[in-house]
Amino acid sequence: MRVLLLVPAATLLLSSAAARADVVEYACKVRATGETQDVKVEVELTVPTDAQVGEQMAIGWHGTYVEGSELRAPATGLEDGLKLYAYAGISGIEKLTSATGVAAVGPIIPGAPVRLPATTVDMKTTPKNPGTGTVHAASINFGTSPSDRAIECEVKNEDARTEYPLSIPGTGETTSGSPSETDTKTKTPAGAADTGGGGEAGPDGRVLVGVGGLLVLASATGLVLRRRRVVAGL
Repeated sequence: MRVLLLVPAATLLLSSAAARADVVEYACKVRATGETQDVKVEVELTVPTDAQVGEQMAIGWHGTYVEGSELRAPATGLEDGLKLYAYAGISGIEKLTSATGVAAVGPIIPGAPVRLPATTVDMKTTPKNPGTGTVHAASINFGTSPSDRAIECEVKNEDARTEYPLSIPGTGETTSGSPSETDTKTKTPAGAADTGGGGEAGPDGRVLVGVGGLLVLASATGLVLRRRRVVAGL
């Protein structure tokens, strides 16, 4: 009895794991000929759980064709060195909108399905700010470089894509230009408030104070001498 109960549980677990794959419908165009194809790919995304601000992270992309909906190479063939460029869209996090990955696709046979990478493609990006958002599968291109695209595939069923949660902890970008502790002490000397700004007066200020004192003393002496002369006249 126990064995019979375990078999359905295992089956449900496998079904749940398989259901995580997203069937993404693409409209693909061969740039050289203008030929278009409708392609379906089961895409699984692996979103990191340890992403950090300022550190490069990788979102895994793994795709397999839906049977009967493969992308086929044109009859004229494609140049050697073809690569898959996979993209992910990111929403809800400031200054973080996409991730990109690249992998070789192997030899191309004219008229045959274009092979997808057997291993997971790492789509990389670097978050600059913390936040909570979502990740979804985006377009895929085939070419020898990001700018030399032989086949472009855009998502058709955008509203049906799975949104995978993504969390970036941290405090975000730091603001530069804040005064250091040394600068603060230099601009606001200790005791300045108590002495009425004496901390910033410096040696020139003390000289002016001394000269002022001498002038006051000389003035007072002159008054005393003048008073003695008046008394003697009497």
